Amino acid sequence: MTVRHTRRAFLSAATMMAAALAATACGSPQDTATGGGDNAAPVKVGLVYSQSGALASYGKQYIEGFKAGLDFATKGTGKVGDRKIELTEVDDAGDPAKAVSAAKDLIGKGTKIIAGSTASGVALQVAPIAAQNKVLFISGPAATDAVTGANKYTFRSGRQSYQDVVTAKSFIGDPTGKKVVVFAQDGAFGDANEAAVKAVIGTAGATVSSVRAPASATEFTPFASQIKAAKPDLLFVAWAGTTAPAMWQTLDQQGVLSSTTVVTGLDIRASWPTFGAAGAKISFLSHYFDGASDTEASKALKAKVNTIDLFHPDGFAAAQMVVRAVQESGDDVDKMVTALEGWSFDGVKGKMTIRAADHALLQPMFQAKLTGSGTAFTATAQKSLTGDETAPPAVAMKG
Repeated sequence: MTVRHTRRAFLSAATMMAAALAATACGSPQDTATGGGDNAAPVKVGLVYSQSGALASYGKQYIEGFKAGLDFATKGTGKVGDRKIELTEVDDAGDPAKAVSAAKDLIGKGTKIIAGSTASGVALQVAPIAAQNKVLFISGPAATDAVTGANKYTFRSGRQSYQDVVTAKSFIGDPTGKKVVVFAQDGAFGDANEAAVKAVIGTAGATVSSVRAPASATEFTPFASQIKAAKPDLLFVAWAGTTAPAMWQTLDQQGVLSSTTVVTGLDIRASWPTFGAAGAKISFLSHYFDGASDTEASKALKAKVNTIDLFHPDGFAAAQMVVRAVQESGDDVDKMVTALEGWSFDGVKGKMTIRAADHALLQPMFQAKLTGSGTAFTATAQKSLTGDETAPPAVAMKG
């Protein structure tokens, strides 16, 4: 997992953030799962996510997390007061057109809460539909920064790309005067990562350059030589695809991993063997891994899924948000929005806060290391960063 998207603008709004946090009320939705509408009619919730396609594994974790979170937030009843939470699951296969069609169909059937969006492209297409129809939309694992501040009806239950890059920055402390190199493939994915690092770490005082490789490259020694010659204080690696094992092996053999701090994102457990022998020499920024926290929510989730993976917490948090929205509003969507804005709750990762100004989800992030090898890798947290430490700059609400 590396950063796939960068935000369109970074705006300084410390006073807005301070005001939002000052207004925050702490709690957990299972504390008061007794509210809800004026009758016992079910609450319809549409879950539109990737059951198939490239991100199906992410979607599977999301839905498992959601169902565990719903059980936790409703104390096992699946109800808010006398109202059953009625789930309708739809596969968007990572296709924005399918997601939009599914969202419209659900809204037409009276659904006022839509959640899901495994893919960023999907989230960006569903968000305007939510605003147009005045329904609550809680995006899931989609990491694009553009979901934050998209409109008043759009929220997110996962982290965003800015929080990933800020976590990477934490490995070098004060970046002033430091040299950072981004190693990535040519193309949109590499462009987005390079731009994100420049925007977050470069503007904080570091000099950011890049070494780019063709997506078709299979020989990585020349690129390793360029990296070593640059003598960076931090190497940020953004890589995707089947060449990852060969790339990591080459960086290790050429001494890159022992010559500087090398940081990349820690993806789902199934991807860990791709690091090979290099895995124990890499520093990882992490959204979540099993054992990263020891909260009541994490214990409840683990009891349901046995091994917590990267996107289980996103589904769990989405369910907590759904229960909160229904408790406080019945079927009034504008009241749902108000109930979520500024709300703090105890999630799988720890304290989560929905910033009222732009609906950013402030949350802990983690520095991690792998020990062992291959399928026997174990992740441990080296440091936890608070939601305040990883908070993205507030943006103006677009709609």
